[in-house]
Amino acid sequence: MDQSSLLYGALTLVILALSSLYVALVIWSPPPIVTRDSETKYLSNAYPKKPRPLAKLADPSTVDLTIVVPAYNETERLPIMLASTIAHLTSPALKNKRTFEIIIVDDGSSDNTSAAALKLTAKYPKCDVRVVTLEKNLGKGGAVRHGMLFGGGERLLMVDADDASRFTDLELLWEAMDKIAPGHGAGVVVGSRAHLVKTEAVVKRSLLRNILMYGLHTILRIVGVGHIRDTQCGFKLFSRAAAQQIFPAQHLPTWIFDVELLLLAKQLRIPVAEVPIQWHEVPGSKLNVVSASLQMLRDLLIVRANHLLGRWKATPSKAKSD
Repeated sequence: MDQSSLLYGALTLVILALSSLYVALVIWSPPPIVTRDSETKYLSNAYPKKPRPLAKLADPSTVDLTIVVPAYNETERLPIMLASTIAHLTSPALKNKRTFEIIIVDDGSSDNTSAAALKLTAKYPKCDVRVVTLEKNLGKGGAVRHGMLFGGGERLLMVDADDASRFTDLELLWEAMDKIAPGHGAGVVVGSRAHLVKTEAVVKRSLLRNILMYGLHTILRIVGVGHIRDTQCGFKLFSRAAAQQIFPAQHLPTWIFDVELLLLAKQLRIPVAEVPIQWHEVPGSKLNVVSASLQMLRDLLIVRANHLLGRWKATPSKAKSD
C-alpha cells in the first residue's frame, strides 16, 4: 500500500470518528424544553381554582423582585423556607419598599407539593405567592428556567426550597447588583459558600459529597468558569436584562444547569459578582452523588461542545442600561 493510500485511509478514519462524535453529541444533547399551556398559568390564595396567566420575561417588569423556588416533593421543607422568606420581605426594614412575587414551581412532584403550596398561600393572604405545576418532571434546571421565563421582577432570585441559605443575605446580593448593574443594566450575583470550605458546615458533609465538590471545581476550571469559586449554590440574583438574555438560551434541565448559566453570562459579557453568604446542610437532599457525578461530567462536556461548535448560543440584548 503506497503512502497516499495510507494518508487517505487515515483521513477517512478521522472524518468517521469526528462524524461519530458529532452524532453522539446531537443524540446526547437534551431536546428543547417544551412549555405546555397549563404551565403558563398559576394558582394562588386569591385564585385557588381559576388559573391566571403568568407574566412573561420578555415584557417590562411588574414588580421589583421575583423569587423563583423550584420544588420537587417538598411538602415538608417548603413551609419553613416560605416562612423565613416572607418574614424578611415583610420586615419593618423592607415593608412597602420593595414589591415582590414568589413563584413556586412544582417540578412534577408525586407528593402533592402543589396542593400543599397552595394551602400555604392562605397563611400569607397579603403576599403574592403563585403556584405553578409542571406536567412532567424536568429537573431543577428546568424548573428554575420556567419560573424565570414567567417572572415579572426587575430582579429575579432563584432560591432552593430547603431553606439552606440564609434569606436575609439577599440584601448582600442586592447591594452587589447595585454596583455591577446600576439602573436597568445586565448583571448576575452569585451567593457563594466558598468561604465555608474549611468550616464544619462543609467538613461534616459526607466524604462522597466533598470528593464531588473538589472534582467539580477541577472540571469547572477546564470548561471555563473556574473564576467562580461556587457555581452550585442555589441562591443567585439576576437583573431582568440579564435574565432576558440568559434563560431563553438555557438548554440543561439537570442540576448542573448553574454552570451553563454562568457560561452564558461569560459568553454574553454580562458582569458576574460572587458574594459570601451563610449556608447550612439540610437533611432530605434528593441528589444521588454517584449518578449525579456521572451526569455532571456528561452534561458539562455536552454544554462545552455545543458552545464551541456554535450549536448553542445566546443573543446579546440590544437594550442599553440606564
